[in-house]
Amino acid sequence: MVPVNMGTKRIVTIGERIEAILEDPRAASAFWGVYVKDLSTNQVLYSRNSDKTLVPASNQKILTAAAALDILGADYKYETTLHFNGEIGGTVMRGDLILEGSGDPTFASKELNAPNPMKEWAEKLHSLGVTRLEGRLIGDDNVFDDEPYAEGWDLSFIANESFAPASSGLASHDNVVVVKIESSRVGAPPVLTDTPPGYLNIRNEATTSARRRGRSIRVNRTLGTEDIVIKGSIPRVYRRSVVIPVSNPTRSTLHALKFYLEEAGITVDAGLFDIDELTENIDYRDASPLFVNHSVPMSDILTQINKESDNLYAEQVFRTFGWGGSTDGGEKRVKDFFNKAGIYQAGLSVRDGSGLSRKNMISPETIGELLAYMHTHPQKEAFFSSFPRGGEAETTLDYRLKGVPVWAKTGSLEYVRTLSGYVRTADGRMMAFSLLANNYTVPSYRITQAMDRIVLAMTESTDV
Repeated sequence: MVPVNMGTKRIVTIGERIEAILEDPRAASAFWGVYVKDLSTNQVLYSRNSDKTLVPASNQKILTAAAALDILGADYKYETTLHFNGEIGGTVMRGDLILEGSGDPTFASKELNAPNPMKEWAEKLHSLGVTRLEGRLIGDDNVFDDEPYAEGWDLSFIANESFAPASSGLASHDNVVVVKIESSRVGAPPVLTDTPPGYLNIRNEATTSARRRGRSIRVNRTLGTEDIVIKGSIPRVYRRSVVIPVSNPTRSTLHALKFYLEEAGITVDAGLFDIDELTENIDYRDASPLFVNHSVPMSDILTQINKESDNLYAEQVFRTFGWGGSTDGGEKRVKDFFNKAGIYQAGLSVRDGSGLSRKNMISPETIGELLAYMHTHPQKEAFFSSFPRGGEAETTLDYRLKGVPVWAKTGSLEYVRTLSGYVRTADGRMMAFSLLANNYTVPSYRITQAMDRIVLAMTESTDV
């Protein structure tokens, strides 16, 4: 855009400010896609490669949140139900306890600091006089398909990374096990404490060393199994934890239910079965619901997704609104939503809900137009409030843009940094923006700093 001259004073436009930042050698090595739109005038103030599709990383969660609010609504709640099909004789329950999942990511999740429903149910059964269960513990995860990972995820994520747990129609404890590692006497293995206990097959090959600091712990596993080997050494005064994703969330949840029943004083003589392992179909008309757990509203779940960039929560929600509880169904629903909204989507590829897949492809214009559309959507408030504010504690913007009137979602993969959301200018105008940087060779912090400078440039200028 052409600068405006007012006598000797030259007004620098937002576009010029952004252009100068992108041409800085510290940022110029990246392939940049940028889109900035004034929501008060619907004028596009700056665009660079805005129609090119790029890897969005966790900016993908913006799509997931918007589609969830449009399809499910801010007040949507998950239900997880414990059914009993059998007979009670005295203090003994004989038959099947069936845990029916709905895809709830918050069930027994540590992220929301809520009571553990399975623990509460077990204690309630014991208080009612139950001392023994004979039969089967069955997990019904059929609300989702049986594909726990999305296409395009890195195998190293799947094996060991706590930020990439498997999805399941029956999830609990964030689909991870926390293993606390504590030093013992020098030369001896460290003490391991797993929570929930006893599900992973852990072989402890680590040692406690005589040194005071430094660790070299490695966690190895056989892909697709729950077989874990912990190797390396820790100093003689050491107490930390590692978080290990489970491969089979349904079986892990059943194992946890059995543990809580036994912890409450109920003897469990029952096998654990995924519903797909049964030879017969379950008819819930023959069963009695014992307990029902309702999740927090979808608006709270989306806050966890966008402010904390929670991948499991995003994947569970994506499959929840997806046809058939699948990632393919999730992509279809997102694209249907975009078609209804009239949002530009050339080249759009939606392979997951979290942004871990490198096969996700989206243009800055698509994200920017989605942000503009949601700014007038009936679910606007829930969508807007799910974004972290600049400098907001315990969010992905904790140490960035403090005091700046910006609400934005971050994203990061190797050689990918993204930031998209809303910013208010000095004269009170609201902007929607999308900054996607791929394939850079400079240190990642250089790209992050450039993005933050762009946001500041939008707030400082009062001119188009």
